[in-house]
Amino acid sequence: MNLRRPVAMLFATSGHSGVDRVVANLLPELLDYGFPLELLTIGGHGPVAETPPVDGLTVRRLPVSTKKLVLFPLIKYLRQRRPQALITANHPLNRAALLARRVSGCPVRLSIRMGMSLSAQQAAMGPRRAIRLYRSMRRWYPGADAVIAPSHGVGEDLVRIAGVDPQRLHVIRNPIINPSFHVASNAPLEHPWFAPDGVPVIVAAGSLEPRKDFPTLLRAFAALRQGVECKLVVLGEGKERGKLEALARELGISRDVDFVGHVENPYPYMKQAAVFALSSRREGASAVIVEALACGTPVVSTDCPSGPGEILAPLGDRALVAVGDHEALANAIGSMLQKPPGAEGLIALTREHQASLAARRYLDAMLGDNSTRQR
Repeated sequence: MNLRRPVAMLFATSGHSGVDRVVANLLPELLDYGFPLELLTIGGHGPVAETPPVDGLTVRRLPVSTKKLVLFPLIKYLRQRRPQALITANHPLNRAALLARRVSGCPVRLSIRMGMSLSAQQAAMGPRRAIRLYRSMRRWYPGADAVIAPSHGVGEDLVRIAGVDPQRLHVIRNPIINPSFHVASNAPLEHPWFAPDGVPVIVAAGSLEPRKDFPTLLRAFAALRQGVECKLVVLGEGKERGKLEALARELGISRDVDFVGHVENPYPYMKQAAVFALSSRREGASAVIVEALACGTPVVSTDCPSGPGEILAPLGDRALVAVGDHEALANAIGSMLQKPPGAEGLIALTREHQASLAARRYLDAMLGDNSTRQR
């Protein structure tokens, strides 16, 4: 362990994704260990570091605007800064980092992260693209010193598909719960549907894209509305918004569905929801499920690969339904509305997602010496 040489993190995100939340929650926890941290970013991508600057954290913007061109700036960075550890997330960055280490000659310990189920992605990519991706992973990933996955399902894919050594695999739950989370979840909520004497409100959140399969949720809500008075609030933005609003009108539920769009603080919505619903076709390890549970809110989700089932298994079949089955989703939501589990038991399911615990495990993987366990 060397407290003088920096620990570097390279990410390229949308600015409002699950990985952005991972980075935002990891940084303050990692800084507590006294390592100088360097966050490498790419122009036009997140994550956005907090301002004003945080002591111990240096943000270095690599002079490129796409992940495809990151290799040579990364080689230069490794030669100049010679960090003791580097972590990357996202396949193009993982591959570039592994090649940059080889070319630069820098003895950096390299950790890579993959957040999404590879087997679940295969159908969406198509066979040719999947074959190219898997070949690339099998060529490069076995050379990583540590491989981090947010769920056992993702980890099993990395061993089976990418040839990762199980001894180098670290399943580390996403860092989600910290003191600021609880402060944010208790913020006031001015949406008129959440009045104390109002009808139950179901909340969903995520990018409005095909992978999240919001059409199944809308059809489930339409079926549920035939027997239960309730409303649906959808948090998030995306290219499918127009189609989803049109489907809501077609189903005759548009007056009871509110597409709120992107909100900076979704947690008051989750905390005051009667049920949180997820209809995704695939997930790596769904952060929104953990966030809702940490608010003490019942969750119903599709049993998609690979995170939801691992989180919600203690709740049994009433919390998990088949992907694309809107009738089963409607019935499960109705069951949760009728007899919700206790909040304490739901909150207990999120223990592994404490940011302080996740940060220690990340550093153990990144440094490879378990030095943080003495903290």
